[in-house]
Amino acid sequence: MARPAMLPEIGPRVAALNDRYRHHAAVSVMEKALKDPDTGEVALVSSFGAESVVLLHMVSVIAPGTPVLFIDTLMLFPETLRYQQDVAAQLGLTDVRTIRASEAALKLDDPDGTLHQFNTDACCALRKTVPLEAALSGFDAWITGRKRYQGATRQTIDFFEVETEKRMKINPLAHWGREDLEEYMVENRLPRHPLVAKGYPSIGCAPCTSPVKPGEDPRAGRWRGQAKTECGIHFIGGKAVRIKNEAEAPENKEKVA
Repeated sequence: MARPAMLPEIGPRVAALNDRYRHHAAVSVMEKALKDPDTGEVALVSSFGAESVVLLHMVSVIAPGTPVLFIDTLMLFPETLRYQQDVAAQLGLTDVRTIRASEAALKLDDPDGTLHQFNTDACCALRKTVPLEAALSGFDAWITGRKRYQGATRQTIDFFEVETEKRMKINPLAHWGREDLEEYMVENRLPRHPLVAKGYPSIGCAPCTSPVKPGEDPRAGRWRGQAKTECGIHFIGGKAVRIKNEAEAPENKEKVA
């Protein structure tokens, strides 16, 4: 969708979009998001992770020329980098843009590549948040794969959200569960990220992602042992939110023991 000369105030637009498409299915929300003039110019941000292929496939069917922003932190699993290339080619995505931190920023803030060992928030900001913000500067909205079932920080997300005074987030899969994702991937014969079969239901950077045991929260392997739940790309109200999993909360420790 080309950017109109001037978009109205974002709050009313987001409210109207949620009201307009509240009862639509995920594929319909995606289609409307890419074509509704109220969304402006839209990009899909994708990690090419465990579930990313669902949104990537939807975009490939509806508008394969949609800009897809892929953040390469230079600390991703080799499997992710190969998967990114394979999926983009297989789906016929024609505008995949690889986003990285500048060499100057890396040399200044993480010259030896060890920042993640003592300050994961700073590492995520350097390698993800800052480069993505620069890449999104020309867009009015971006599509994410966030879903309500993914944890306490995501339980109330809507299809459309205000991110800044000038930009919105679009979450077509907000109301989907794991079974919906699985069904969509099976029906469309979509390629799986190779690490999923090895116990990685949520995949980030290699140093900060570990396998998940049966019964654990799917995101338990992300920044294991820390209160950190988000990389910083997805803030709530402009602030990082730290909400522990139920198993980590003090009131549940006696039950877990």
